[in-house]
Amino acid sequence: MYEFIKGTVMFVGPEYIVVENNGIGYQISTPNPFIYSSKMDTIVTVYTYHYVREDLMALYGFETREEKKLFTKLLNVSGIGPKGALAILASGEVEQVVSAIDNEDESFLVKFPGVGKKTARQMILDLKGKLQDVVPDYFPNLFNADKFPAAAGQPNDTAFEEAMLALKALGYSEKEIKKIAPELRKEQLSTDQYIKKALQRLLK
Repeated sequence: MYEFIKGTVMFVGPEYIVVENNGIGYQISTPNPFIYSSKMDTIVTVYTYHYVREDLMALYGFETREEKKLFTKLLNVSGIGPKGALAILASGEVEQVVSAIDNEDESFLVKFPGVGKKTARQMILDLKGKLQDVVPDYFPNLFNADKFPAAAGQPNDTAFEEAMLALKALGYSEKEIKKIAPELRKEQLSTDQYIKKALQRLLK
């Protein structure tokens, strides 16, 4: 519902901050509210997630889109609710969490508040291989030459990789993407153009 809220920090507490925008004070729970202490009375941008359940309606906020993405991924894990996800983000850097899940490092994951061996294993089962869009730079070999052979001439690698991530986000399998990728790499295109051409081929 809300991608972000841009406004003035009016209050910082142990569980949430209040950001004023157009005369409305938004109570936003964040992983570590006190990082905003030095930003009192200044304008900030907080990336927000609107959480709605029968017994709870709340705004959760993050400094970066990467934090927000990881938070939403964690909510999909059985046994992890908003407070648990916030605790994980407050205790570890996004890259650390992604690395631990990708490498099945249960001993690292159980260090987070409220995460036992069962929850750590569930995080790995539910999220391993599904976090490329959270920190794409952590997966430098995700689209390497073995998976997507390069043709003569250098394609626009960044645009190509962004397009492949977009296709995965749309629900296409890696097998489907690999089938069309070599042909696409022969061309120098923008991200949008890669996506359009890919969809044309996938939808045939």
